[in-house]
Amino acid sequence: MAARPTWKGHLKVSLVTVPVRVFPATNATGVIRFNQLHAECRTRIRQKKWCEECDTEVDKSEIVKGFEFEKGRYVVMDDDDLAKAKPESTRIINLLRFADVESIDPIYVERPYYLAPDGKVAGEAFAVLREALEGKAGIGKLALLGREYLVAVQPRERGLMMFTLRAASEVRRMSAIDELEDLPETVNEAEVQLARQVIGTFAGDLDLSEFTDEYQAELRRIIDAKVAGEEVVEQEADSPAKVVNLMEALRKSLDQVSASKKKPVKAPAKRAAKGARKRASASADAGAAAAPVRKRKRA
Repeated sequence: MAARPTWKGHLKVSLVTVPVRVFPATNATGVIRFNQLHAECRTRIRQKKWCEECDTEVDKSEIVKGFEFEKGRYVVMDDDDLAKAKPESTRIINLLRFADVESIDPIYVERPYYLAPDGKVAGEAFAVLREALEGKAGIGKLALLGREYLVAVQPRERGLMMFTLRAASEVRRMSAIDELEDLPETVNEAEVQLARQVIGTFAGDLDLSEFTDEYQAELRRIIDAKVAGEEVVEQEADSPAKVVNLMEALRKSLDQVSASKKKPVKAPAKRAAKGARKRASASADAGAAAAPVRKRKRA
């Protein structure tokens, strides 16, 4: 099934505008979701809005938005107040600055989208911008559905990729984690070298399709079994080994990986046949001498 765009708009660079279609780059349909049910009758639970002060259920029309500026004190914002701050939805991705792709810290990346030209006429201009952006990312803003988004646009295969970005005020600094202050200033260099060896044994080209969501697969297995009325058998999981000594654990890891990678080497046909004849001859010569020993063993 062909992908469907979620919305259409324009990609703007200075005075150049290109009609584009925006497609979601992720798919969440494979994630199993649950509904809350009443255990007694298996009826789906409905959430109610409840006021503790009035001890009554509140209708949606009676609910207003409030901002807590002090503990227990709120300022009420109505639709007119919100409308004054809402940016006008222009559906224009306005790129204002360009930087190397590597300069974007992944912690700021929020949600990915694909961009494609909206119609054949826009195709040529779209392709020119894609080539011109090679190795670069365009940073800009997008006003849509009453919100303003910070976005990054960069080339990907035959199209463009757009990421919504978190604002700098939304990202917590790692320096706020006190536990990191207690880390040792120096480490054991021998342990570091051994750790690098262990890591190196797992190095290779990255293909994320090799990694499956085992939790989702196990959930699906259990659900299918219960739907079919079958008994669900719990699968035993391997318990992680306790690490007592770091150096010992690293050496065992390296030995385990090395052992798993060793493969028996097959001898060439001629050499194998010659070796077989030698072994057969040696076995025949030793047979007579070994016979009395076998008799004593049977006795």
